[in-house]
Amino acid sequence: MGVRFRVFAATTAVLALAGCGKSESAVTGDAGGPIRHVAPVAPQGAVSVATRNTTRVGGAGPAQDAAAVARTVYPALTAATRPHVVVLVDTDDWDAALAASSLSSAPLNAPLIYSEGGELPQVSEQTLQSLAPSGSATLAGARVIRIGGAAAPGQGLRTLHVPFSQAAAGAAAVAEVLARVNGKARQVIVVNDGEPPSQLMAAAGLAAESGAPILYTGAAAVPAPTVAALRSLHHPAIYLIGSTTLAPVAIATLERYGTVKIVSPGTSGHEADSNEAIAIARYTDGAFGWGIHEPGHGLVFARSNRPLDGPAAALLSATGDYGPLLLLESADTLPAGLAAYLADIQPAYASAPEYRPVRGVYNHGWVIGDESAIASTTQAEIDTLLEISPRRAGTEELQGE
Repeated sequence: MGVRFRVFAATTAVLALAGCGKSESAVTGDAGGPIRHVAPVAPQGAVSVATRNTTRVGGAGPAQDAAAVARTVYPALTAATRPHVVVLVDTDDWDAALAASSLSSAPLNAPLIYSEGGELPQVSEQTLQSLAPSGSATLAGARVIRIGGAAAPGQGLRTLHVPFSQAAAGAAAVAEVLARVNGKARQVIVVNDGEPPSQLMAAAGLAAESGAPILYTGAAAVPAPTVAALRSLHHPAIYLIGSTTLAPVAIATLERYGTVKIVSPGTSGHEADSNEAIAIARYTDGAFGWGIHEPGHGLVFARSNRPLDGPAAALLSATGDYGPLLLLESADTLPAGLAAYLADIQPAYASAPEYRPVRGVYNHGWVIGDESAIASTTQAEIDTLLEISPRRAGTEELQGE
């Protein structure tokens, strides 16, 4: 799926969702003069910063990031740019947030916003009001899907509540909601609920792009609610993430109820989170999976120590330029494996006169969060690796020609 637009912005645009002032700080550039941070952050709001090939959305935390993504995809300026339904999840419930990512898939394409401790923060409340969801006919007119202990919306919005007191049962309940919209799934994603959230973040984007629900297993055994959900799907394709942490008996149980395929066995050691996300971005099985080995794509960049940004950004994997989630372990360093991957899929055009870059394909990156998540210098490095560049004809196969 190629990127259909280019962003050429020399200035910073600030989206203050909470309607409060912004704060900026000066740093010293290499030339000795002061320069501004490119991502000033409103304490209750969010920022939007564009370079040639990247757009930064988000703020200081998951509530701001989710609100910024929702408003980017749904500006709500026309009836066609309002969502049918909005998903509410609490930041205290990672398992619920990850499972809810599948609700961002087509045709529902529901944005996710966060409550905090059972209360709606100002940025989420204002975002919900601004989005003005129109209601989903397939969900009896529901305008909000409230997962587990998320805050109840005000304004008399028709709400569908999905209980989520335990990971496996809650995820199965979310899958049932998805089935009411899409019909019974033929593909499911299964993850180990004992894995670190950073290792599972990229599953959020995969679920949103594919429409496959996320179900949970334990390392030693498959929980009864997951078994029941798989049995009801009549032998679906089961895409397993993090298989090396599962006991053979758990994998054998899954194989009784579907065809098990390994998306990623799980990684460890240096840059493990980043490498796991790259493996998921590369994986393909027929029509399932990203299978991104060439230029012409959207890409979503987040920090692995902010796991709730995975579900928050899932909507960017299912709309616009459809980008897989890629991860950075630190704010100011691009992982070597990720830099190599971006170089592998960097767009190129021949330097010969008969070729022009306007005939090429382009990559675009969404950068999630403020500079405490991903520094401006790192965003600039990503931008350079996404830029279409000339290559001499005959030295290598040209991409996008």
